[in-house]
Amino acid sequence: MKTLINGRLIAPDAKGNFKICAGEALNFDEKIISIGKAQGGVETIDAENLFVSPGFINIHIHGSAGVDTMDDDIDALKKFAEFLPSSGVTSFLPTTMTLPLKKIYRALERIRIGKNFSGGAKILGANVEGPFISKKFKGAQAEENIIPANFELIKNFSDVIKIITVAPEEINFDFIDRCREKNIVVSIGHSAATYETAMAAIEQGANHITHLFNAQSGFHHRKPGVVVAALDSNAVVELIADNVHVHPAAQRIVSKIKPRREIILITDSLRACGLGDGVSELGGQKVFVKGNLATLEDGTIAGSVAKMNEVLKIFCANTSTDIASGVETITKNPAVELGIFDKAGSLEVGKAADIVLFDDELNIRKVFIGGRLNYFS
Repeated sequence: MKTLINGRLIAPDAKGNFKICAGEALNFDEKIISIGKAQGGVETIDAENLFVSPGFINIHIHGSAGVDTMDDDIDALKKFAEFLPSSGVTSFLPTTMTLPLKKIYRALERIRIGKNFSGGAKILGANVEGPFISKKFKGAQAEENIIPANFELIKNFSDVIKIITVAPEEINFDFIDRCREKNIVVSIGHSAATYETAMAAIEQGANHITHLFNAQSGFHHRKPGVVVAALDSNAVVELIADNVHVHPAAQRIVSKIKPRREIILITDSLRACGLGDGVSELGGQKVFVKGNLATLEDGTIAGSVAKMNEVLKIFCANTSTDIASGVETITKNPAVELGIFDKAGSLEVGKAADIVLFDDELNIRKVFIGGRLNYFS
């Protein structure tokens, strides 16, 4: 057993809201044993006044460290998982792209295998971004690979797929019903839907929005689109808080309109994340990276190069959100959305000992996954 002392624990209060608990010890092995009094475990860890948080959960991420979910190589997926703890991520959904179905299937097969990996961030399943999307709002997705939605095309991977993005104006709503029967979160994205169509899809069960504001019909006072439906409903919204995909003012609007429980920060990062400036790749297309901006040759924004600890820092700064509340958007909220909050997403007795220590500047200092030290700096 390990006992962590002298940390600023970020843990739920009696109402479930995350608060900073100073002076509390955290006792754990593979799971959290107790919080409060130090039990004098075999190993005592001095947190040196660092924040102690649940492990971050990234539900929308394509790649990092030079590798991508779509790379036809199981070792690439391992490298992906091994890199993420450096940004505080202890579990994630590798995210596929709109490519030919055979390539998507191979990626899903690798992810199915990857759920049994050890030594890196846990693979919880897959986030499937396309191919059932709108050509009008394809974003960085290749138009020639966009096809009509058909549940029969994905049913053999219903054990792997946790989230799937669709354009509701392009689908039969029976698709939503069949996904929900298999506990697959249906997300509205890459969509030209009207407000009315988007609201109907949300009411049907497509209660999640893929990277809000990006690749979807926007806010118009006479023709409100997906963005207004997202803000005018109880849909859970993904937000890429990198100040490239979403302006700080738009982040503030979201934080004022949406309850905290309906916001999930994501990175949507590419293989270029962690590599610095230069030429990279996404779905066979060249990507040019300069600073925190990644674009295709035609200037289309092509995902981000941000890390999870960075988007948390940016969001909290832009919205004046306190750090404990901010942490909810990358731990509790994604865990609730994926139906795993009974096992992960907060520092509570009986849950997985996925623990992140970080400083006031959101630099990651130590990461434990399943109680084992995985990363330190």
